Amino acid sequence: MKSRTAPIALSAALMMSTQPLHAQAAKSMPVEQQLDDATPLPSDTAWPGGPIQLHIDATDTERGVYRVAETIPVPQGMTTLKLLYPEWLPGNHAARGPINLIADFHFTADGKELKWTRNPLDVYEIDVTVPEGASAVVANFVHTSPTQSSQGRITMTQEMLNLQWEKMSFYPAGHYTRRIEITPTVKFPDGWRVFTALDGQKQTGDTVTWDQTNYETLVDSPIFAGKYAEQFSFPDNIHLDVVADAPKLLKLAPENLAKFKKMYAEAEALFGSRHFDHYDTLLALTDRMGGIGLEHHRSSENQFEPKAFIDWDKMDWDHNVVAHELVHSWNGKYRRPAELWTPDYRTPMQDSLLWVYEGQTQFWGYVLAARSGIQKKDTVLGMWARAAALYDEGQPGRSWRGVEDTTNDPIINSRRPLPYSSLSRSEDYYVEGALIWLEADQIIRKGTNGKKGLDDFAKAFFGVRDGDWGINTYNFDDVVKALNSVYPYDWASFLKTRLYDPGQPAPLKGLEMAGYHLVWKDTQNPYDKGRSDYGKSHDLYYSLGMSIDKNGKVASTLWDGPSFKAGIVNGAQIVAVNGNAYSGETIDDAITTAKTGKEPIKLLVKRGDTYDTIAIDYHGGLRYPWIEPTGKGETGLDRLLAPRTK
Repeated sequence: MKSRTAPIALSAALMMSTQPLHAQAAKSMPVEQQLDDATPLPSDTAWPGGPIQLHIDATDTERGVYRVAETIPVPQGMTTLKLLYPEWLPGNHAARGPINLIADFHFTADGKELKWTRNPLDVYEIDVTVPEGASAVVANFVHTSPTQSSQGRITMTQEMLNLQWEKMSFYPAGHYTRRIEITPTVKFPDGWRVFTALDGQKQTGDTVTWDQTNYETLVDSPIFAGKYAEQFSFPDNIHLDVVADAPKLLKLAPENLAKFKKMYAEAEALFGSRHFDHYDTLLALTDRMGGIGLEHHRSSENQFEPKAFIDWDKMDWDHNVVAHELVHSWNGKYRRPAELWTPDYRTPMQDSLLWVYEGQTQFWGYVLAARSGIQKKDTVLGMWARAAALYDEGQPGRSWRGVEDTTNDPIINSRRPLPYSSLSRSEDYYVEGALIWLEADQIIRKGTNGKKGLDDFAKAFFGVRDGDWGINTYNFDDVVKALNSVYPYDWASFLKTRLYDPGQPAPLKGLEMAGYHLVWKDTQNPYDKGRSDYGKSHDLYYSLGMSIDKNGKVASTLWDGPSFKAGIVNGAQIVAVNGNAYSGETIDDAITTAKTGKEPIKLLVKRGDTYDTIAIDYHGGLRYPWIEPTGKGETGLDRLLAPRTK
């Protein structure tokens, strides 16, 4: 039989030949080449050019601008100077260096403008062409401090400033930052007082200089300066350096000053050592400059609300940050997870042990605040209650995500608002970590008949080598080994189960072992009440499943809570309650009435340009967390919070 396919094939070929040429061409498909983007590790060698001269003009408080001149000596024969802007910032646990705020670069040598380019694979690197024979490159630029909080943290007002060296300087690539020498000079507004942990401070007119130091120490020694300022000094070269929005805010009653003195004494008693030669608690009493709580080896940056000194008791809720940041001198700065120590600010940090670095600091921050009186014991118990409630009822995300994974959140989320934070989780290694460390403390106390506790771990792990203010790194196995040296137990399984595995029971066992339990009342505990009263917010998280800000806007909703199920989301505005204009009192009354009734609570809610009446069928009444003793007499938690010094 003859083939009948040949004519068909010929016909197809003729058809193809009549198609447009562009229809026959193959698609262009590029193939990626290997990028040269591996992070180059620096060497532990000195910068061969010599000491850098850094001069900052910080006098333009009206516009919030820092003007910088940085002179970088270069070694003979260098043709390209690679300058790095700090990216991975200590204490931030993430790549948050705000290079976007650096503007108006100009690089010169011998007065001549030099060409510069930005590395497209690392935009924090600026490559400057160095002409033959040049001995130094001068960098001139401005750091534009945010003037509104939406632009970033405000660091300069007309009354004060917070100068952080890493935000307004470059350093040469290729060397450990501790091997780069630098001499800093800053010009301040006339009459301002200047506080920092840097050594050798000298002032001539409005210009301040310090001894030559290394770049790592410089970055670890920020400045608070202000028009209205006061320094309080304590034994052993410890200082409380305060700047304020107004002079009247600086009045600290003697009995409250004594609580700071007690805080330092309690910290030294806890750790049994000092890893600094002097220490400055830098504190801003302000609502104009951005809030902060940031640790350093010989100092810390802290912010209280403006009236925290003069309304001491009313503002008791606001005082914990100074205790927390003080603890970090031992835990976080001296003892540091190996993967969180980096030789420069380009090498990426790994945050996996933040449940020690921050979680145990949170624990000791609570304890030291109570032991010293910086916060009242009832306020600290309220903080424990808030923590217990969150992980008992307010964190459904615990079902899918373990605490250890939240140590990645500084990198993943950078503390941006989340639509449903209770489902996503956030940096829970702080507070859930503290609850887990409370359980560890109670296991040790029970196993040793009260002879030992986590205090002994603190001395053995963080308090070693008195007088050493270097950096002593550790890993998971080191933590387990130190715990076992205090009290033999299966600590590895204890920590891995509670921290690494999702879906764990609420971490309330430590509280219960310490003689307290979580209870619910229709009034707020002292910590929550102080916080809510000051911010004029309304916390209905454990009743209607939402928190409302001072303007009636929903600040957060609990995933699968009553409001969530009714369709209320963050940003919605509560306009009316059961036909009456919204107020905190109105909605409280409605919740209380519904507890004994059958009618739902009706809310008029504005979302965008739409108004909806939403009925929430909730009858559980107002619910606020407290912790209370389970029996009579002194409990384990009471003993933990009791002072150790006279």
